[in-house]
Amino acid sequence: MEHAEILHRCFRCGYCKLPGNYADINCPAYLAYCFETYAPGGRMWLLRAWLDNKIEAGSRFAEIMFSCTACGNCVAQCAFPEFRDRLLLAFTAGREALLDAGTAPPSVRDWLTRIQNHGNAYGKPAKKSLEWADGLEIDVFDGQEYALFVDDTGIHEPRGREIARAVATLLTTAGISFGIIGKPCFSDGNDVKAMGETALFESLAEKNISIFNALNIGKIITLSPHSYNVLKNDYPALGGQYQVFHYTQVLAFAMGRLPLSADRPGLTVALHDPCYLGRHNADYASARMVLQALPGVTMVEMDRNRADALCCGGGGGNFFTDLLSGGDDTPARSRAREAAAAGAQILAVACPLCAIMLEDAVKSENLDKTISVREISEIVEGRMDLQGNAR
Repeated sequence: MEHAEILHRCFRCGYCKLPGNYADINCPAYLAYCFETYAPGGRMWLLRAWLDNKIEAGSRFAEIMFSCTACGNCVAQCAFPEFRDRLLLAFTAGREALLDAGTAPPSVRDWLTRIQNHGNAYGKPAKKSLEWADGLEIDVFDGQEYALFVDDTGIHEPRGREIARAVATLLTTAGISFGIIGKPCFSDGNDVKAMGETALFESLAEKNISIFNALNIGKIITLSPHSYNVLKNDYPALGGQYQVFHYTQVLAFAMGRLPLSADRPGLTVALHDPCYLGRHNADYASARMVLQALPGVTMVEMDRNRADALCCGGGGGNFFTDLLSGGDDTPARSRAREAAAAGAQILAVACPLCAIMLEDAVKSENLDKTISVREISEIVEGRMDLQGNAR
């Protein structure tokens, strides 16, 4: 197994499952299950024992390995700079070895099979991939400055479609030169790669790259931080050389072009930092710049924010495989309580997966009367006057 040589170097100090102030639990899987085996250090020891033929790869072992959300907290907090950057790589290699051995939780196999057969996580036909934009005055990409890439959730999930439409509306209103990709694309492959299915990831990426290159696309705006991460960091090695931006990064410098209204009621907003925009790519500023530019919006910070932010639990494919559901201490429910404790009226997110995960959590916590989850694009759209009409 690749990166196996670092497994013996972990002595389970436990920093990997904590935030920077050591005040809470910040590993989503450990938070949900409260067993050391679900923590990064526990996974390291389990992988080592498996490779040494001391344990077998049973169903519980597979569940533990695939429950990792790839949030990157362990990388940020590990006390050993000599190998901490390889922690997630080792876990991905372990999952790849389990997949090669035919040992994976049924929900993981089903999810990967849908993507293999249909090119997307929902098993939907490709002909539906542009329906999210029906009724919007958006051009198909034909040499504009940017191409807008909408991920599986933005295409096929009703809540994701609402967010995709809000983003497209904002970009249009701000005068950004962009077009949507007219040919059906494939799943971006970010979470497939994190799950260890390397061959499928490369197949998806190469198909998308072929579409992008045929259109001579140079700059891409993504709806999802997951798409942003993989297009920016993993596609170049496969021939996909593009300038990639999450939509908040473009919008942050175009807020002055939007018809923002000063007549809206005041809002207190807490931002949930997406793992793939924050820890994985060190952008904690763009989303905050967008929110801070809105008249009447006051920002508060949750105790865990920026590099210490708690993952919603949907990363690494877990949104689809659902290995962290149930119980009061799921990461999403913990995050909902934290936002309420910060005094937020709005829990702002910059990712369709985070929006869905946290909306469900707020309802489960019976907090939906006091706090609501809204995607940043929707918050901005709701603070605008278009042609003199309140939005």
